[in-house]
Amino acid sequence: MIEYRIDRRSGVATYLQIVQQTKQALRLGLLEPGDRLPTARDVVEATAINPNTVLKAYRELEREGLVEARRGLGTFVRRSLGATPADSPLRGELAEWGRRARAAGLERDDVAALFTSVLDELYKGDDI
Repeated sequence: MIEYRIDRRSGVATYLQIVQQTKQALRLGLLEPGDRLPTARDVVEATAINPNTVLKAYRELEREGLVEARRGLGTFVRRSLGATPADSPLRGELAEWGRRARAAGLERDDVAALFTSVLDELYKGDDI
């Protein structure tokens, strides 16, 4: 089951952090169709956020067709995203690159900016 981590200093709305983390888990195959998301109560207890924030995130995921709420049963994954499992060899290569970047003295934000820059260059024009 997914465990949400809320970064209150990120500047990203809390509900969006839940949406983004759920989508990442779907892309990596950590969540699969049929899996149950944690209840709003469980998320509130683990993160100390407002229950309405969790419900807003779940509604957004439902609006996107990724999950479905089943009355009295919970919220379940409807479909997956992407095709890159968490144990992909590419993940290992990327982790090694990350270790080298850190050893070279780059901070987390520097690595994120560099990686995003490369992605933007590689996928230029794909967002049309």
